[in-house]
Amino acid sequence: MKPVMFRFSIALTICLTVVSLLATAVVAEDKPALLLAEKYHQDIDLDAYWVSEKLDGVRAFWNGGQLISRGGNTFAAPSWFTADFPSTPLDGELWVGRGQFEETTSIVSRHMPHDGWRQVRYMVFDLPEDPGTFDVRLRNLHAAVAASPNEFLAVIPQYRIAGHKALLEKLDTVVANGGEGLMLHRGDSRYHAGRRMDLLKLKRFDDAEGIVIAHNPGKGRLAGLMGSVTVRTEQGIIVRVGSGFSDDERKNPPPIGSAITFKHQGFTASGKPRFPVFWRIRSDEPPRNR
Repeated sequence: MKPVMFRFSIALTICLTVVSLLATAVVAEDKPALLLAEKYHQDIDLDAYWVSEKLDGVRAFWNGGQLISRGGNTFAAPSWFTADFPSTPLDGELWVGRGQFEETTSIVSRHMPHDGWRQVRYMVFDLPEDPGTFDVRLRNLHAAVAASPNEFLAVIPQYRIAGHKALLEKLDTVVANGGEGLMLHRGDSRYHAGRRMDLLKLKRFDDAEGIVIAHNPGKGRLAGLMGSVTVRTEQGIIVRVGSGFSDDERKNPPPIGSAITFKHQGFTASGKPRFPVFWRIRSDEPPRNR
């Protein structure tokens, strides 16, 4: 009986391990239903919107117990970083400072908790599960954060701006000081997943994201290096991005399957981004199934 019981014990252990791994994989693939931004258009009613700086950070969803990435992966934040966070879900950005996107991603994308997180702040801007309008949610968000003694948690300042000219002047000030742009949030809107005009972004340039699906060889001075990458945007548009790369990046191009962000100047008549220029690899996802 002992060999049989031993084999049964081994089999049971294996089954439980597999179940545990599968459960972990499911959690990792459970992407949070986030509110996403459309582009700002001058004909909107600015009186209806709150304005805030668009932080150059890493989007993170606090589910009441863990910080989750856009892709559904758990950030390895130290316990002291999230201590006394509200139990209610929060939406925000992990942020080190203006112009520090690469430093931020380097810190928050590691496998294990570490002291580098002391440079990071979780800058929140919404309460996803609050049923009220953004006007109401903003008041409740300030109250929730004020009740927490955590020094790493703060609310992104929101303010009103009267008129398109004043909005552009504010944009210029933010950009001149190293910021990325502005966000506009409609005060009477409810939180919902996906893109609508309730949340808008305003920058001095257009940008888009795409998944790298091919490396294309360079010619002339770039012979032997990567000349361009072919990417597929979230809308399914195929774009070739060839400018904006350093020689080091051409020697070690963004891997196939990785996500990159590129700048462009509007769209062609067929809907393709015009004059795409590589900006950066979107390396804000922590590793899966740690």
